[in-house]
Order: sequence, then structure tokens, then C-alpha cells
Amino acid sequence: MVAEQSIVSRLLNGLNVLLLIAIAVLCILPVWYTLAISLSEKSYVAAGQVFLWPKGFTLSSYEAIVSDHQFFRSFWISVQRVLYASALSFLVILLMAYPLSKSAKEFRPRNYVMWLLIFCMLFNGGLVPWYITMRDLGMINSIWGLVLGGGLPIFNIILVMNYFRNLPKEMEESALIDGAGPWRILFSVLLPLSMPVMATILVFTIVYHWNEFFQALVLMTKNDHYPLQSYIRQVAVAFDPTEVDEETAKRLTMLSDQTLNAAKIFISMLPLLVIYPFLQKYFVKGITLGSVKG
Repeated sequence: MVAEQSIVSRLLNGLNVLLLIAIAVLCILPVWYTLAISLSEKSYVAAGQVFLWPKGFTLSSYEAIVSDHQFFRSFWISVQRVLYASALSFLVILLMAYPLSKSAKEFRPRNYVMWLLIFCMLFNGGLVPWYITMRDLGMINSIWGLVLGGGLPIFNIILVMNYFRNLPKEMEESALIDGAGPWRILFSVLLPLSMPVMATILVFTIVYHWNEFFQALVLMTKNDHYPLQSYIRQVAVAFDPTEVDEETAKRLTMLSDQTLNAAKIFISMLPLLVIYPFLQKYFVKGITLGSVKG
């Protein structure tokens, strides 16, 4: 009987391993296929002959994107945007989630503030009022327009607030008995215990600000102020062959929209693929513990 259970257990473990390998392959294949498309010549891509390996290997799609200095300028703008937005969101979310994690007896306006946040999360004023507000605040052609233009990440606040509410109250009470005030409790007691949820909202913030491109198209009047995604979008969608030199135009004739878009997607994924493995171990724990209570 024990031997039969052992055999069944090994079979189930083997099936689990095979299932996980299959899932991993399914996750990797689209990325690999995108890379293969981006490294292939236009004729092979148009004929549908590219699958897992590039055909007619060429770097023309990447050269078309990085051949000018604007690419690197836009890349640096995106990096700055992510750094500023991550730091600012981290601080604002932390300072707002802590009082909201208290009961209405401890923080009287708590319910009114929560209703206001939920309302703002579900409804917004629209694009035109948003643009007018950003213009009146002097955010046109400013990186702070990109950093602040997304507004307050209310969903992230709710995650952190619920995470705080799941932490044992005894720790905070012990700190109060020892003479710690609210600021000391927040930064010395709660924050070190909240790394999983903080890593989770950091992932959300990085992904959003790195991939977002529309705000720059509205707020920026010069290409020099475009972040990477907006710049690549202009290259791939709004390319004007009359504005480039002869050598660049010749190289672009070897490309198709599919190869150029594949290169754009792959370049856009690289920073996130590098960052995510370092934060992934916190991700599941942070989002589950922060979604229990309302």
C-alpha cells in the first residue's frame, strides 16, 4: 500500500513538473517569436516563414530605432520618469494608506476619504479638463507632467491599506507603550514588515510609467521631450520617409511594420524583464495579503 502511494506521488510530481515546463515554454515562446521576427528580413516575415528562428538575419529594425540620438534621449527620459514616479508614489501611498488602515473611531474622516477615493477611481473628469488642468499647472513639456499626470494610484493605496490592516495590532500597541509616535511606528515597525506589498506596488508603478505613451503625445509639443514608448510609437506609426537621410530611408525599405513593431515590443520588454525577477518573490504574497479586507 505504501509502495503504491509512493508511485502515485511520484507520478503526480512528474506531471506537475511537466505541466510547469509546458507553462514556462508557453510564456517564453511569444517573447522568442517576437525576437525572431525583429531579426528577420521583410520578405521572410511577409511570407510567414519565420517561427522560432530568424530568417535572413538582419539588425535593420533595431538600427532604424537606435540610429539617432533621440532614442537614447527618450530612453533616459523614461528612466527618469520611472524613478521619480516610483519614489513619489511610494511616499504618497505609504502616508495615505496608514491613516486609512485605522478604524473610523481612530481616524474620523476615514469613511469619507475612502468614498472619495473610490468615486475618483471609478470616474474622471475627461481628457480635455485634465489637459487644461495640466496646462494651468505649467506641466506642458515638463517631465513632471508625465510623473504627476497619472494621478493618485488609488488601487495601490487600497492594497497597502488592507495589508496594514492584516498586520497584528499588538506590534503597534507595543510600540505605543514603548513611547513610539505614529511616524516612528510607520517607518520603524510597519514599513519593514510591508516589503511584499511595497514590492508589488513598485512593480505596478514601474510597468505603468514605462509602458504609458499617450500622456506624452498630449503634453509634449516637442519630440525631444518624448519618453521611449512615445518615441517608438512615433517611429513605428507616424514615420515620415521624407524627413530622413538617404541611408536611413534605404534601410527602412528592408523593414515591414511587423518587424519594426516586433523590435519595438522587444526593446520595451527588456527593462521589465530585468527588474521583475528581483521583485517576483514578493509579488504573490503582497497582492494576496493586501486584498482580503475592504
